[in-house]
Amino acid sequence: MTLQPLDPHRLFIIANLSMVIGLALLLLGVAGAYVFDRQLALGAVVACHALVILGPTALKIGYVMRLLAQRQLTLAA
Repeated sequence: MTLQPLDPHRLFIIANLSMVIGLALLLLGVAGAYVFDRQLALGAVVACHALVILGPTALKIGYVMRLLAQRQLTLAA
């Protein structure tokens, strides 16, 4: 079984989706960890603090994937 590279257009869509999800996770984490922390249980606050780390990670991975897709599209043109 050989791995085949993704179509640049599909990679671009996946990258954009990853960036949107990362931003949503970050905003959800910030809201839960710092705005609504008094109304949430301790486990939920801890989970929200984890989202503050995981959200930007997904955002950065999506950004790098987007750059890669744009490069592939530029080289293909």
